[in-house]
Amino acid sequence: SMTGTRRPLDFEQRMRAVNAFIELPEAEALAAANKRIGNILKKHDGPVPESVDEARLVEPAEQRLWEAVDAIGPRIEAMIAEGDYTEALTRLAALREPVDAFFDSVMVMADDTALRDNRLALLARINALFLAIADVSQLQA
Repeated sequence: SMTGTRRPLDFEQRMRAVNAFIELPEAEALAAANKRIGNILKKHDGPVPESVDEARLVEPAEQRLWEAVDAIGPRIEAMIAEGDYTEALTRLAALREPVDAFFDSVMVMADDTALRDNRLALLARINALFLAIADVSQLQA
């Protein structure tokens, strides 16, 4: 299911968050980005590293994206733990610009495996934050 939850109230709160998210100007681009991230992670053979190594972020766009994710990640996780899904998804909308810039200028599947694995870890972190609330890639028309 889109929200991966069995508890009716929790499900309702997640759906309310998704409905609020849909109204945001960033929603369409982020739904597309999440679909793209999901596809990249699915196609990748083998494990994705657990954590991002900041020293291996060489492109400005990937550095900016990691800074944005790192800045909001812990707060988002706290909101999710509190069941504050609407606020969490609204905060995640701030990733639209750095995510788009990342895909515009960074080659995820680089020949250098260290760079590639680090980029996959970065995308997996974003994916996990969204999926902890709902699979917004399903909002893709």
